[in-house]
Amino acid sequence: MPHGIGGLGGDTKGPIEAIHVFWLAGMSCDGCSVAVTGATSPSVEDLLAGSIPGMPKVYLHHPVLSVDAGASFVEPFAQAVAGELGAPYVVVLEGSIPDDQSFEDVGYFSGLGVGSDWPDSMDSPRADDQPLRVTDWIRWMAPGAAASVAIGTCATWGGIPAAAGNITGSMSLMDFLGKDYRSALGVPVVNVPGCSPVGDNFTEVVAAVLMFLQGTGPLPEFDELGRPAWQFGETVHRHCVRAGYYEEGTFAKQEGDQECLVDLGCWGPVVQCNITERGAINHMGGCMVAGGACIGCTMPGFPDKFSPFYKAPPGSLMSGGTSRVYGSAIRRMRRVTMRNRNRGAIWDRTGEVPSAFSSEASKPSLSSKLEGFFYTKLQFRGSVDQAARSRKQPNPSTTDIYRKDGDAKGEGD
Repeated sequence: MPHGIGGLGGDTKGPIEAIHVFWLAGMSCDGCSVAVTGATSPSVEDLLAGSIPGMPKVYLHHPVLSVDAGASFVEPFAQAVAGELGAPYVVVLEGSIPDDQSFEDVGYFSGLGVGSDWPDSMDSPRADDQPLRVTDWIRWMAPGAAASVAIGTCATWGGIPAAAGNITGSMSLMDFLGKDYRSALGVPVVNVPGCSPVGDNFTEVVAAVLMFLQGTGPLPEFDELGRPAWQFGETVHRHCVRAGYYEEGTFAKQEGDQECLVDLGCWGPVVQCNITERGAINHMGGCMVAGGACIGCTMPGFPDKFSPFYKAPPGSLMSGGTSRVYGSAIRRMRRVTMRNRNRGAIWDRTGEVPSAFSSEASKPSLSSKLEGFFYTKLQFRGSVDQAARSRKQPNPSTTDIYRKDGDAKGEGD
């Protein structure tokens, strides 16, 4: 009888020691591969080295990163199809699925290997000298996989190859396998979208899924579309570094401005993505951080439902207009409070800011005094009024010591 997790192979004495990851590329630009190689939490190297506690070692079969080539590279794929791999495996798809299974012998859109690479124990879907389609491998490998993971928007939703006017008839991995698909362990398709995705999102999901399958981690939480809920449960806008400008009703007028980018075509308020909090690579960068408007690349409706790019979304007319009205009042009140809180207690008592850079070297303004009175009443209500105590505090005797010494330039006698 097969042994290991789910009867898919491994060690009969305990947790498995290794798992294979088969990376297949459909209608892809390889941007997902580039993103994943830049991941750091965890890194691809950590996964391959088996250095993460509680996780099996990962054997990655990637058409670009693998050392093997030709028939020796394709051989493990054939072993997985035939059920002769002897270890569990995960299928990863980068790029969308072309509609080439409807072809007979008239061509293909994306291929890997030739018909003679198919397992000898099974009838090959293609002639010995004809390319095997990526869809052939997906069709026969997905049912036996411990999990099937779609990386990038093309694989998760169809993406750019599935946009209007594309002749490939491309679709997502979910569309190809169908709603009833479950892996050998009962896992539906896992989707990690993005064009390109955040590399750490993918490696983190792979690690979480493997640890769950291994029995050393909890079941990861996914939303109704198979996305990692902890990564795609919030909108871009909620964690955007420019969100405060939106709240105050100030918007960028041209590329390069530091304010909110909604007027320049940013869809952040309705797009589910964690790029603004996680960053692009090594927790740095990201679209809005670098000054780019969100064009919705993680969403199923991308790209058609977010075009034309860099045109203000229709909904921003109402939400942005409302923000401009109340935001201007909020912004002014905050500036008053900011000016007050930019003055130390000693400066209020002496009526002077001891900085040569200071633009306000006088006593607090009337508005500052009014704000200070009413704001602090509310601030310290029900607690010790530290502002009142501060006003009664004596000033230090050695402030402005050079002037008191009669030497304003700081030179001794």
